[in-house]
Amino acid sequence: MRMGIGVGLVLIAAGAILIWGVTGEVSGLDVDAIGVILLVIGIIGVLLDALWWQSWTGGPWRRTTYVEGGTAGPSRPWPRRRVVVDEEDAPGPAPGPGPGPGAPPPP
Repeated sequence: MRMGIGVGLVLIAAGAILIWGVTGEVSGLDVDAIGVILLVIGIIGVLLDALWWQSWTGGPWRRTTYVEGGTAGPSRPWPRRRVVVDEEDAPGPAPGPGPGPGAPPPP
């Protein structure tokens, strides 16, 4: 399951609020421990998502190629998709000379 940077940031914010912002006590529940758990899970999620993003798209550290006099264009690690069009032979007009221009229409 992919968490995403947005969810990770929300978990970090919720954990930080529980650690440093909430002073109340709940019986049988350690609010600070829950905050630390959310904070750590959020940090791990953001780091893993950033590493996954970087490994697939190159991220902000992507190398580009400069070609003098033009652009190199995108390099594809996969071959270009082939399109095959199969045309069927359709019966056409009968062979031979047809009526010339200005000929009367057939009866």
